[in-house]
Amino acid sequence: MGNLTYDFTGHTAVITGAARGIGLELARFLRSAGAEVYLVDRDEDELARAGKALDARWVAADVADTADVERVVATAVDETGRIDILVNNAGILRDGVLWKLTDEDWDAVLAVHASGTFRFTRACVPHFRAQNYGRVVNVTSYSGLHGNIGQANYATAKAGIIGFTRTAAKELARFGVTVNAISPNAETRMVASIPAEKRAELTAGIPLGRFGDPAEMCAAVGFLASEEAGYITGAVLPVDGGLSL
Repeated sequence: MGNLTYDFTGHTAVITGAARGIGLELARFLRSAGAEVYLVDRDEDELARAGKALDARWVAADVADTADVERVVATAVDETGRIDILVNNAGILRDGVLWKLTDEDWDAVLAVHASGTFRFTRACVPHFRAQNYGRVVNVTSYSGLHGNIGQANYATAKAGIIGFTRTAAKELARFGVTVNAISPNAETRMVASIPAEKRAELTAGIPLGRFGDPAEMCAAVGFLASEEAGYITGAVLPVDGGLSL
């Protein structure tokens, strides 16, 4: 997918969960549109391959670790002088019906999705305030809006991200910062792990009849991250083929 009409030259973007899937496609998109892009992921080898392929920068980090998060943001600011765009995309699954979920599975999913989103946004705020400008795009989910069997932890985290998005939008508006979210439905490694029978059932429920390509998430994120979208904040944009209708 091309860079549409957006020009992010002179902007610095940080994207979490960027070694593969949606995060990688978002990094490719923003890089092609001129941004200085920092890919963040725990998988250092895959992250390095992705960064080199995109001619982008990368920092291996755990989004659930405050010191790691602050190191990423400090690196971006030290090297480019600013940070303009944050995409909180990192995620994991630890599925199971709630009576089989362990404390570890519950805590791990919330730590990455909800706490990671909080930690990265918090770390960026001083720089956004100094610039009087910033764009935060969070990644939520259909499960966060509607729930899903076997995903009490994931649905809780994704619903929490919606509440966080709307609260941060209200708190940061005075500093010229917008905070929005997308609810994607894309062909990712998480989707690939779904059993064929269940996958067919899910596909049948999508009005457009298919899962999206990860690259099809880029236009929505590009718009919300753009200067042109400066009057949109606190929104949750479904990019899901009509699944949430």
